[in-house]
Amino acid sequence: MTRHTLDARYLLCPLPVIRTQNKMKDLSMGDLLMVTCTDPGAINDIPAWCRINGHKVIHTATVDKEITITIEASQNK
Repeated sequence: MTRHTLDARYLLCPLPVIRTQNKMKDLSMGDLLMVTCTDPGAINDIPAWCRINGHKVIHTATVDKEITITIEASQNK
């Protein structure tokens, strides 16, 4: 398991989801990706994308206006 990060702060929809999708293509099964973003829609959009694509949301947190979503790559895409 390797940990990766993605800074999607100050990007508006749909860019946080697109950047997450592109980054997940590089991960192996079991790797973790921590996405940091400021678009409030990402709190729903990224977990929805994960459900559709078979990845697992491990943790979400919002501090001030920054959203952090940790995703486990559940399959290779």
